[in-house]
Amino acid sequence: MPLRLPEDFDSFWSETAAEAYSAPLEYSRSVQTDKSSDTHVIELIDFRGIEGETLHGWIAYPRGEVDCPSFLWLPPYGRWSMPPNEYGTREGFCSLSFNFFGETAFHEEAYTPARGYFADGAQSPSTWVYKTMLQNCLLAARVLHAQPESDPDRIAAMGMSQGGGFSIWLAGVCPIIKAVCADMPFLGDIERVLSEASYYRYPIKELTDFMDSEPGMKEKVINSLCYFDTVNQATRCAVPTLVSAGLKDPAVRPGQVDAIYDALPGVKQKREIDWGHDWHESMVSTNLDWLLEHL
Repeated sequence: MPLRLPEDFDSFWSETAAEAYSAPLEYSRSVQTDKSSDTHVIELIDFRGIEGETLHGWIAYPRGEVDCPSFLWLPPYGRWSMPPNEYGTREGFCSLSFNFFGETAFHEEAYTPARGYFADGAQSPSTWVYKTMLQNCLLAARVLHAQPESDPDRIAAMGMSQGGGFSIWLAGVCPIIKAVCADMPFLGDIERVLSEASYYRYPIKELTDFMDSEPGMKEKVINSLCYFDTVNQATRCAVPTLVSAGLKDPAVRPGQVDAIYDALPGVKQKREIDWGHDWHESMVSTNLDWLLEHL
């Protein structure tokens, strides 16, 4: 069964979103020609994060066009930056992506547990790093909303794994987001995963190690998870939402995606891919079709 829905779930997230809405909207753009393509101009974009830090990213837009349908492209787990490749751009669309940790727009870094952040502040929902990260997603949505190349009434959120989970979370608190594509969305039905697994993979092992770090910590972390579990978050995501499940995925199991999908209250679709936890070429065309239909 999914984690309990806390009594203050809605007030917690309303206050969290209000902080990001009231934060100063400060951003700057500069031309970045060596990443541009035949279809898209790529520019660097920096903006002020929720804690006053500078976050770095890129914006891709069709040459010579304004008021395009757009999407926020949210990264999977790790400290690297997503490139403006075929997954992060679509023909006729504007898109924006950024690095959560202040690294450069095209930062490359392989995952190592020593650089993991899954457990940072997880003893409380107010201090868990994912609260700050979601607020920065909301700020990024505001930045995208303000760009002349982006139609403010046709903005989606999209990502894989962590990025897919964030897309669902963001749509629940941010009216800017009108549609979601969430491939293999993470952190769903997580208590069942923790109770059934005999061993844990990284990065979730970062969290289970933290749970075992001192007496009573597991109960604190489980309480935090109640606010962030993507099944609970999905109950507030009422926009058209496409989710995908990898039938061979060891990190986000098909049953977790099923639980997230069942919790979504609005227009929705689920597709299954005979695949593991990785990008699949069908995500390019299928997600484009979903955005074209619902934006």
